[in-house]
Amino acid sequence: MRDLVIATRNPGKLREIRELLKETSFNILGLDAFPDAPEVVEDAETFAGNAEKKAVSIATHTGCLSLADDSGLTVDALNGAPGVLSARFSGEGATDSSNNSKLLELLFGVVTSDRQAAFHCAMVLAEPGGVTFHFSGLLKGVILHDFQGDGGFGYDPLFLVREYGLTLAQLPLETKNRISHRGQALRALLHRLEKMD
Repeated sequence: MRDLVIATRNPGKLREIRELLKETSFNILGLDAFPDAPEVVEDAETFAGNAEKKAVSIATHTGCLSLADDSGLTVDALNGAPGVLSARFSGEGATDSSNNSKLLELLFGVVTSDRQAAFHCAMVLAEPGGVTFHFSGLLKGVILHDFQGDGGFGYDPLFLVREYGLTLAQLPLETKNRISHRGQALRALLHRLEKMD
């Protein structure tokens, strides 16, 4: 069984990806299996650039097939922010709570109809030799005025998926994985992995 390293230290993201890849013949590993793995600075200007940088770095370090994603939230009323800075939107030491607080603060007074947003996911699969494959996904929604639901992570409790009338934090994990930006990218990835078994 071939190892596939998921280049993340985010337990929520790792759990979602593991669930979506459970039917593959790959042995799914997190970075916890490689305590000496480098911290990759996400300083690219695009989600795809950050994902490729992480995937190639971890594949080179581990000698294993590596999967990285960079995903984030863009809000129309904020000219696309937080964008690639989604995970560290509120600055050094950012947490989900501080990022959400900053988002709500910046959107204070903006009516619901002007709070359109989208989650983007860029995913890159890298071979240790440097060959990369790119996948992407997009989920549109609206940023609410307050939190709803206690599932998920990140901006999920504020992100309303109109078709369901629920936030990503309220949707069952199976539904979230089916419709999410990450789920879309992972389904495209699955077709590639099937050819690599």
